[in-house]
Amino acid sequence: MPRSGLVGAGTWTLAAPAGTPGSAGTVHTYALRIEDGTGLVPEEVAAEIAGILADERGWGPLEDVAFTQVADPGTAEFTISLASPPTTDALCAPARTQGTWSCRVGPDVVLNSDRWTLMTPTYTDLSTYRAYMVNHEVGHFLGHRHEACPGAGRAAPVMLQQSMDLGGCVPNAWPAADGAA
Repeated sequence: MPRSGLVGAGTWTLAAPAGTPGSAGTVHTYALRIEDGTGLVPEEVAAEIAGILADERGWGPLEDVAFTQVADPGTAEFTISLASPPTTDALCAPARTQGTWSCRVGPDVVLNSDRWTLMTPTYTDLSTYRAYMVNHEVGHFLGHRHEACPGAGRAAPVMLQQSMDLGGCVPNAWPAADGAA
């Protein structure tokens, strides 16, 4: 698995809200913070995540939900943190992310900066992998559990742990693209 050896500063920059406020049956608010020292530009990350969460292949149409980034974490329903591997491990505990994986713990979605920048060997396109990361972990926030590959050669459910193994499926970053949430 590709690793950078990066250790972040342990401090955070809150990203300014990006995208247009969502509207649906249920609107979930989130704050986005980027660990300092990761080399990631908060505005760029915010725009990419807002685009993923607003995409018609995402959770919105399946669950009649939308997502709106807010400036104040105190008013957010959940927080997305993009963190270095050691900070990810600390935030995800007691889950064992081993400096490699991302997680969702309570109202926190934690994305490992190594996966954000280096992806995994199961994917060949970084922007598609990022969409998978966000959709998978936000899927946990929405209450979805891990799923298995439905059959060799089929699109992987977004809730399959695709970073680790595809189980015979082909990569799929979107909840709606596999025909089932």
